[in-house]
Amino acid sequence: MLALFCFSLLILIHEGGHFFFARRFGVPVKEFSIGMGPKILSRKSKKYDTVYSIRALPIGGFVSMVGEDEVSDDENALGRKPVWQRMIITAAGSAMNIVIGFLAMFILMLSADGLASTTIADFREGAISPQYGLQVEDKVLEVNGERMHTGYDLIYAITHAGNAPMDFLVERDGVEVLLEDVIFATSTEDGIVFGEYDFTIYGYEKTLPRLLEHSFWRSVLAVEMVWDSLVDFASGRYTIDSVSGPIGATQQIGEAAETSSFNLIFMVSVISINLGIMNMLPFPALDGGRMLFLLIELVRRKPLKPDVEAYIHFAGIVLLFGFMLFISFKDVIKLFG
Repeated sequence: MLALFCFSLLILIHEGGHFFFARRFGVPVKEFSIGMGPKILSRKSKKYDTVYSIRALPIGGFVSMVGEDEVSDDENALGRKPVWQRMIITAAGSAMNIVIGFLAMFILMLSADGLASTTIADFREGAISPQYGLQVEDKVLEVNGERMHTGYDLIYAITHAGNAPMDFLVERDGVEVLLEDVIFATSTEDGIVFGEYDFTIYGYEKTLPRLLEHSFWRSVLAVEMVWDSLVDFASGRYTIDSVSGPIGATQQIGEAAETSSFNLIFMVSVISINLGIMNMLPFPALDGGRMLFLLIELVRRKPLKPDVEAYIHFAGIVLLFGFMLFISFKDVIKLFG
């Protein structure tokens, strides 16, 4: 129940962003819905003539505005608003998710015992990376050419690399040293090979600038982790069983809640940030797809025909809905299998 509440809350925050700015710019809202499919609860506002509804399938939501996918004579219709206002309304949902995700990450950093640096404090028993040049007091600057901003970046880079040799750029006694083909021990889970970091790292004292910095970079890492997962799925490293939809995400939230409040907040933060980012992909029916059409309108100085855009978005909805049903069906099979 807690997991379903968290997932619904993230949808509410996202759609609330669209709703707030639609109202702010005077666009009439026909319906504000949490969930998809048939309605199970609904209520109509007499003041604003808006239907507020909860639908059967908790896999999304929407804010239906006058003039969104049709030509309207209403002077306040969405299609009659300036492009910059429509862009703000379109981007507001994703922006809200990203902001909430960042705030949740800030709370995590605030509650943590310390902030992880990238400087090696000691090696664990049986560590093999010292054989390839790593030393205590090395400050890791880059791994495979990618900048390491926090200790979380460093740990993730090693874990994600699996058994592949890695190049480390470290600062040692004030001098930058390049260590090539550093190898770590590995472990295998569900047929996937993960690298195992074999050292401990120093922590930073918590100050407001460092809290903000670490919150930002860990939020960026949350996005990177999801994108890496998509690339790994496309390359065959992960199978379709590794992909989760709303049901799988809800299950993961529930498991995180059972472990600790820290893990629950982290999971909600990761999902919220990536919900915002994914929705801005330039795919029909997503916010990013609508933003793309607005950018085209800005360049052409006139919009595409509303019925053409509506057909394109409808096709996108069909594809997305079909994919979500497939993933949700897989999650159910996995849940009860």
